[in-house]
Amino acid sequence: MTIIRVPKAWELPEVRATSANAYFNRRRLLKTMANFSLGAGIASVLGCKGSSAPNNTLVSANPALTATLELPSIEPFTLNPTFQKVDRPITDEVLAGQYNNYYEFGGSKSIWRASQALPTDNWQVEVTGLVKNPRTYDLEDLLKKFPLEERVYRMRCVEAWSMVLPWVGFPMKLLMAEVEPTDKAKFVSFTSYYDAKISLAPVESFGQKVPWPYTEGLHLKEMANELAFFAVGIYGEILPKQHGAPIRAVLPWKYGFKGAKSIVKIDFVEQQPATFWNTLAPSEYGFVDNVNPKKPHPRWSQKKERFIGTGSEVSWEERPTLPYNGYEEYVASIYK
Repeated sequence: MTIIRVPKAWELPEVRATSANAYFNRRRLLKTMANFSLGAGIASVLGCKGSSAPNNTLVSANPALTATLELPSIEPFTLNPTFQKVDRPITDEVLAGQYNNYYEFGGSKSIWRASQALPTDNWQVEVTGLVKNPRTYDLEDLLKKFPLEERVYRMRCVEAWSMVLPWVGFPMKLLMAEVEPTDKAKFVSFTSYYDAKISLAPVESFGQKVPWPYTEGLHLKEMANELAFFAVGIYGEILPKQHGAPIRAVLPWKYGFKGAKSIVKIDFVEQQPATFWNTLAPSEYGFVDNVNPKKPHPRWSQKKERFIGTGSEVSWEERPTLPYNGYEEYVASIYK
């Protein structure tokens, strides 16, 4: 008797890319930039609560900053040829390392110093909820169990600035296959690490109590999409704390706040989970919130973005915003 396996709804294929981008060689960015004047203006409030014109005052890349980026290499990993080239250069490592949203560690972009208080030793990620095979992974388990690859993705913040970053990690769908969500599972929730003793974030915002810890969520079909990625590294090295070490979500077609940092729990659920910014300000931050130039934020337009470029000085290049951040062919069919 032939047994026919009916695929889960989240396993159904999405629209594929028309062709893989050609593999191209690129020089690794210099690790020590202390003699260069690098930096980014701290113009908008962390956590995507506001947007204003960039302040181009340069900030020196001091030895303390570069030390937070001089981390062990991740080996081995492969270069995914489909995701190695985009329409703009990779953002300089030191610029990306000092211009970050991480609300737990303060209300400015310059949280790289405060975020070093994040304890990453003996890290564990609990996978629970509506799954056949619940797991608790040590970080080493994740690094060994899932084949690691580098993907160069555009990153677009709801605040209308953008970067291009070379993440190292693995597709979310590999973890899904490992734990096997049940038929009842329709959503997934990510919970970030939070410790009030080391946090510099407010306990009240938008006139209400802040719902710590930070949580985010997806529809299961979004998590199963080819683009959805768990990053454990960047620029070929383990993930710095200001980028959300030791594991974070990367969803390049969505606004950056959807990418939960420092994940400690992954929970598969039947009902749409409450998420951090959607709870605080639902009229401003949606549960889905894909990059959409036609849908303005209540307080600013999303038609254009300010790209943080590369080189020894900050460049704020204005570019038109792309639907789904340029990844429409991969994800548009999910939302029809």
